[in-house]
Amino acid sequence: MVSANETIEIIDTKKENNLILHFAKQLPENINAGFVAKVDATLRADSESNHSATHLMHQALRTILGTHVEQKGSLVNPNYLRFDFSHFAKVTDEELQQVEDFVNARIQEHLPLIERRSIPIQQALAEGAMALFGEKYGDSVRAIKFGESIELCGGTHVKNTAEIWYFKIMSEGAVAAGIRRIEAITNQGVRDFFMQQEKALQDIKEVLKNPQDTIKAVQSLQDENAKLAKQIESLMKDKVKNMTLELVPELQTINGVQFLSKLVDIDANGAKDLAYEIGNTAKNIFLVLATAEEGKPMLTCYISKELVAERNLNAGNVVRELGKYIQGGGGGQPFFATAGGKNIQGISEALEKAVTFVA
Repeated sequence: MVSANETIEIIDTKKENNLILHFAKQLPENINAGFVAKVDATLRADSESNHSATHLMHQALRTILGTHVEQKGSLVNPNYLRFDFSHFAKVTDEELQQVEDFVNARIQEHLPLIERRSIPIQQALAEGAMALFGEKYGDSVRAIKFGESIELCGGTHVKNTAEIWYFKIMSEGAVAAGIRRIEAITNQGVRDFFMQQEKALQDIKEVLKNPQDTIKAVQSLQDENAKLAKQIESLMKDKVKNMTLELVPELQTINGVQFLSKLVDIDANGAKDLAYEIGNTAKNIFLVLATAEEGKPMLTCYISKELVAERNLNAGNVVRELGKYIQGGGGGQPFFATAGGKNIQGISEALEKAVTFVA
């Protein structure tokens, strides 16, 4: 419990242009005692920075994308800002960079806050102030001006754009038809972001054994990885060809069908290539191949197209039924389908049951 004469902090932040008060979680013992309400100066400064940046970003969007842009919603708090606006297409990376550069240029200009309280709304509009569509305003309004940005606003702001320090866009996306959303950070949020990025870079350097040129080292790794990937692809093709030669003799003739169900030591992509390789060696082939790469069971079914047409067999139906044994499922085309699951112990039973489709 809070004792008498103790201070209870009432912290105000900005969220959706409404004031939020965070009170003490418990009432004081003496509710008739005197208390002091205090604004958290740090949180308020961060909110002011983010709020003022929304004005500059609104101006930037209308300048770069067009005057059809209108604010459709916003959230401003100490940690970040969110701004919804009307626009007919995804904002490109180049346009986002232009918006970011525009706002940071206004920050670097050290534009002072020009605040006009209780002026007639018609006068404010005549002087170029932007009113938000759908908002209700009284006869007298408050106008906020930073350079060429003039808006009707009742929120808290920095005294000079230099206090924003820096503006960084973190994301852009759609929230509704014709409505886009940008999330961004300023001031301390940007400082924290830059520190995180610097730490990430240092961690990467340590992993790479502290090369003199980090970018060159990463590019070298990418080139080496590409070469290794090609080598693996070539080895996999050779492995598939060798396995094809080994497995074709294992095909069993059952009711005129060349049948094989088998667990193979290859990954799922390799199983697909293997199935097609075997399928090209003869007609009337029915294959069910199982893989268990990294403990994940996968069934691959291949059925020759003549069997699909003449006997109404369907690989999709096969893997859906057999997939039950590996606690999974899947699907595909009538001549080729796959199913994944989570019960690797069920592979044996699934392979045993595969023969029932041709018996």
